[in-house]
Amino acid sequence: MQGERLQHLHKFYSLLGLLQDRTGGTRLLSGCIGRMAWPARGVYFFMEQGEVRTDTGRGARIVRVGTHALNAGASTELWTRLSQHRGQKRSGGGNHRGSIFRLIVGTALIAKNRHCYPTWGQGSSANAEIRAGEASLEGEVSRTIGAMPFLWLAIDDEPGRDSLRGTIERNSIALLSNYDKPPLDPPSEGWLGRQCDRERVRNSGLWNQNHVDGTYDPSFLATLERLVFSVQGAA
Repeated sequence: MQGERLQHLHKFYSLLGLLQDRTGGTRLLSGCIGRMAWPARGVYFFMEQGEVRTDTGRGARIVRVGTHALNAGASTELWTRLSQHRGQKRSGGGNHRGSIFRLIVGTALIAKNRHCYPTWGQGSSANAEIRAGEASLEGEVSRTIGAMPFLWLAIDDEPGRDSLRGTIERNSIALLSNYDKPPLDPPSEGWLGRQCDRERVRNSGLWNQNHVDGTYDPSFLATLERLVFSVQGAA
């Protein structure tokens, strides 16, 4: 089983390498704006400085996979979701209550730097006084996520339980995750996620919680290959 997973990871990363070539390389959220030519919907793959593959070849390992608008009737577009993760470009702030990615990165920064933010992650909204007290950490989270290279794959299907985007996201996470299995491409000793308060993040090696304990269907790689080959090369 481990040998098959290793083979499937090789295939996965070869496809992401092709996606990177076809899209002109990775981007940083800190340098992205809404006026760029974003697809309406898609799946995104984040990497992180210092996090490299050790079992499946050379290069950066994926540390987070995500998508958006999976519930029927949802209207969130790709850039809207990415901008929620990035935070506010002008102020450098953000809203971790609107982004689980920001929330869990924040918990890791709290532990690493011995911050004291007792309101972090409390409630789905907060008043102005609480937000002001969290502003410094929100800025730290924005800088951390903004420095992570990422790729995206356009998949413009309708929101819903059977969304192709959801299939790619779910299976990619399950394939990459080291949760409760012999590790492949484990995180570095200094990976920030090791400081996260979420056991699923620490043990999976990913900034993800959902699907890290799931199984993947290898046939998703054929679908991913078809989608990547449909991407027009960068001009």
